[in-house]
Amino acid sequence: MSKPVVLLAEQLSPATVEALGPDFDVRTVDGTDRPALFDALADAHAVLVRSATKMDEEAISHAPNLKVIARAGVGLDNVDIKAATTAGVMVVNAPTSNIISAAELTCGHIISLARNIPAANASLAAGAWKRSSFTGVELYEKTLGVIGLGRIGALVAARMQGFGMRLVAYDPYVTAARAQQLGVELLTLDELVEQADFLTIHMPKTPETTGMIGAEQLKAMKSTAYVVNVARGGLIDEEALTEALAAGEIAGAGIDVFTSEPPADTSLTAQPRAVVTPHLGASTSEAQEKAGVSVAKSVKLALEGDLVPDAVNVAGGVIDPFVRPGIDLVERLGQVFSGIAHGALTSLEVDVRGELADYDVSVYKLAALKGILTSVVSEKVSYVNAPVLAEQRGIETRLTVEHESPEFRNLTTLTGTLADGTVLSVAGTLAGTRMVQKLVGINGYELDAPLAAHHLVMIYTDRPGIVAVYAEQFGEKGINIDALQVARSINDEALSVVTVDSRVPDEVVEAIGDAIDARIIRQIEIVED
Repeated sequence: MSKPVVLLAEQLSPATVEALGPDFDVRTVDGTDRPALFDALADAHAVLVRSATKMDEEAISHAPNLKVIARAGVGLDNVDIKAATTAGVMVVNAPTSNIISAAELTCGHIISLARNIPAANASLAAGAWKRSSFTGVELYEKTLGVIGLGRIGALVAARMQGFGMRLVAYDPYVTAARAQQLGVELLTLDELVEQADFLTIHMPKTPETTGMIGAEQLKAMKSTAYVVNVARGGLIDEEALTEALAAGEIAGAGIDVFTSEPPADTSLTAQPRAVVTPHLGASTSEAQEKAGVSVAKSVKLALEGDLVPDAVNVAGGVIDPFVRPGIDLVERLGQVFSGIAHGALTSLEVDVRGELADYDVSVYKLAALKGILTSVVSEKVSYVNAPVLAEQRGIETRLTVEHESPEFRNLTTLTGTLADGTVLSVAGTLAGTRMVQKLVGINGYELDAPLAAHHLVMIYTDRPGIVAVYAEQFGEKGINIDALQVARSINDEALSVVTVDSRVPDEVVEAIGDAIDARIIRQIEIVED
């Protein structure tokens, strides 16, 4: 019987091939040579790539036997995940391979800024000896502000403690107990910006976090302060940062990532107060080797028919076909939960009822965590790292399964307790033969709403005419309402879920909340992989 064919489309470490073992027919091809790649894909069961090989819909169409696309790294810009999923091809990457490298680069930027190392090197290399021009500052007893205490942020904090720095952080999803364990004081974002001598950001890039350090925050910083971004381009407003550096509002910046790469506008990279690097976060031999070995192990699991926890899509594995449609539902419920939560989650219960009780639904717990954490952490959240990320944040998770489900053939409810004791819940079902995703409950309010990409959830005092008030606000702003659900009143309060076809501008959300005197108004955005 012939061995499964594993195609290496780019140069990978010997350790990657060794990790695959002897049970596969390992072949190589130059992935940038499209005709050669297409020919080689004809027999391939798995393909391993870095960043140069494009596994788009056309390439996937030439691979009738393909089961796995493995990206030996974090980013997946060169892999068409939608096309792969449609073709039943699993996509895996190495989401934790670069965390140490990224953390160390962050520390390197901090030290370089403090001691003017790049500028001093350039000056001396040009033949000048200007010691007095490069007087720096000590890190000892300075305040390091960390925005985002995920895996990389926590690693940076631990390393900079060795310099005797005071550590403060902003992360609304980290509990006080976890922060204390890390030796970090939790602050509001405004407090952190004002107190930090060095500020480093480690957040996922979402509509809420894009530009979260902008002109207002930069003006509030000390004139002697420095900012560092080795996470995602655009978390710091590049135009505002350029202006702040030019005006001397802050002392300097260390930037490894940019909104456009390579940057089309050199205004920021040309700033003498900026230390810039060309996206080197994962550019170490160790990170590259870890990435290759990690995806090699995933490929082995997939080709052996096992569930691959770090698959970034849901194709493949040994999940029962009856269970599989619910994975996306539960992940979306997790994103809804995260959207209505106002603080750190400490415990989560995933309750599955109805016909699904006869099947192994353990993957639903992973899907719930993945959905909740997607907009919380800077790392790419997958089924392999979601439990680890939850454990790091002190989140206790359990799964309960019951046959009894009086109202629905299947019902999944996520119930979570926040750090302040608040208990929140969201519930969903797959309806009809087409398995349509429905949001059927939020915090005890009964609903029958489609689970779409964009929702506004509002809780307000129940009284006549409220729907007309916010409908008028939507109409004036030219925002189309796709669907509207008003739940029954609880304790004289009503809940509305408004489904819209695009993101609602923040100022409009605020105006609607003011117009109806909403106790709670949240924008829910479902992020697709």
